[in-house]
Amino acid sequence: MPSRSSARLAALTVAAVCSAASTVVIAAPAHADSVRIHDIQGTTRTSPYAGKQVTDVTGIVTGVRTYGSSRGFWIQDPNPDADPATSEGVFVFTSSTPKVAVGDAVTVSGTVSEFVPGGTSSGNQALTEIVRPTVTVVSSGNAVPAATVVNAWSVPAAYAPAGDPAANNSINGLTLQPRKYALDYYESLEGMNVQVSDVRVVGATDPFTELWVTVKPWENRNRRGGTVYGSYDSQNTGRLQIQSLGKVADFPAANVGDQLTGATAGPLDYNQFGGYTVVANQIGTLKSAGLERETTQKQKNGELAVATYNVENLDPGDATFAQHASAIVNNLKSPDIVSLEEIQDNNGATNDGTVAADQTVTKLIDAIVAAGGPKYDWRSIDPTNNTDGGEPGGNIRQVFLFNPERVSFTDRAGGDATTAVGVTKVRGKAALTVSPGRIDPANAAWNSSRKPLVGEFVFRGRTVFVIANHFNSKGGDQALTSQYQPVARSSETQRHQQAALVNAFVKDVLDTQKNADVIALGDINDFEFSDTARILEGDGELWSAIKSLPKSERYSYVYQGNAQVLDQILVSPSIRRGCDFEYDSVHINSEFNDQISDHDPQVLRFKP
Repeated sequence: MPSRSSARLAALTVAAVCSAASTVVIAAPAHADSVRIHDIQGTTRTSPYAGKQVTDVTGIVTGVRTYGSSRGFWIQDPNPDADPATSEGVFVFTSSTPKVAVGDAVTVSGTVSEFVPGGTSSGNQALTEIVRPTVTVVSSGNAVPAATVVNAWSVPAAYAPAGDPAANNSINGLTLQPRKYALDYYESLEGMNVQVSDVRVVGATDPFTELWVTVKPWENRNRRGGTVYGSYDSQNTGRLQIQSLGKVADFPAANVGDQLTGATAGPLDYNQFGGYTVVANQIGTLKSAGLERETTQKQKNGELAVATYNVENLDPGDATFAQHASAIVNNLKSPDIVSLEEIQDNNGATNDGTVAADQTVTKLIDAIVAAGGPKYDWRSIDPTNNTDGGEPGGNIRQVFLFNPERVSFTDRAGGDATTAVGVTKVRGKAALTVSPGRIDPANAAWNSSRKPLVGEFVFRGRTVFVIANHFNSKGGDQALTSQYQPVARSSETQRHQQAALVNAFVKDVLDTQKNADVIALGDINDFEFSDTARILEGDGELWSAIKSLPKSERYSYVYQGNAQVLDQILVSPSIRRGCDFEYDSVHINSEFNDQISDHDPQVLRFKP
């Protein structure tokens, strides 16, 4: 998924405290032709005053941001107009620490600007601001305009209008319809004081002091309290991000399913890391749902257990080895084969040409033994330096762990970073030309991306081919809250090419041996309903086994409050038609604020 700017780690400070006050009194005379906030905001996403000077814009300060690169304050007009499409709030960008307080009645003169968080290339919506301001405090201690209540009844069921084809599908110039579309509704409240109450957490607190809630408690809910992203047309309209104007230490450490009881209130902002966000100067009380990490069943003697687990840039300097080992032993019940994604080289992100990862893998294997697990053996292929994407210098790759007491690995020499694995026939059955090997590593589809690792295993005399994948990330895709609707998913192009290559390889295996057991698994970085998955599945060569679960259980990752599938295990017809497999998405990370990886591992148990 897209990486986040380190700037978001800036410490929060107390900005303001709402004060009880008297009626608003504006002492300065108003000009007959003065511009009001709702005039500036207008009825579309782009201000009719963009680029123009405005003078003596009046409002009450509702929040002050004194930290980070976007310092300033929000003002709101206590005397709204009758148009639901026009917001009564606006952000005043000061760049330095503002010299105002919540409850101040102010006049602001400056230039109206449309700021696009993340830059115009991001596709994000613009935030209307007043920049280079001259601010006059007219009076202090005034009542803050009452917060607009955002709830299940106020947010429309439809997510966004279709964009204007003449404007590259942008919705910026469309008149807002806040009673029809959720994004229009939120835009009509941009900069205003809003409130949500008794909301459920659908995205755990992250290192950037954020969490996600839903105001629609039954919208695509799963049994653990999350909100499932089940199609491109079910974006889940009730999701909102919560940040804080208060101290970092006071922000709740919440897991999915927890509740913020009472009111959470503050100005409604828009940022590049989640779109519409309540920047709260009041946060509800955290009520824990007691969510526990899941444990899968242990495989039976005749069952082969195969798992995939993205360990998120694991290198020898990390402090999570014991936790990962415990997860593999206790939560995954020591699968016979584990495909690991994001194993970094021996010195992690140090960019000095090191590509070997034996120290990383050995440290994990030793930790598994210490946790009471088996002494795993392993196979992998070191990548060529800085060619497989990921963190520069880290040289992430896939690694097979396997329990030699239960399964054997068929070694065939010759596999390396640039040699393509092929399929041959040995005694009437499919076999790899090299094992381990990589699928077509010179193909442009794998540029700056991980090449699939293929291995030939034997379990109780039966050969099983396993393909470990880590497809191109979603970095560069437009956000769900983009100004372009429907959003463009540019990263799909490379994943489609990758999926086609993996499917073609599986087809070669099955053309050689129709009943071969083939498993393609890993961080596919795409949904089970996506075109990527459909291309991987082909004409039945593979099938994504997570689809054997109820739709509400299909997720391995939580992003911006959406529980979604990124990690998959796909199986060949001989496994699927056997009807004796079990699939488990083991939720140990994605829903928790103290996660050791952002992915949940997946486990398949079957009888070859």
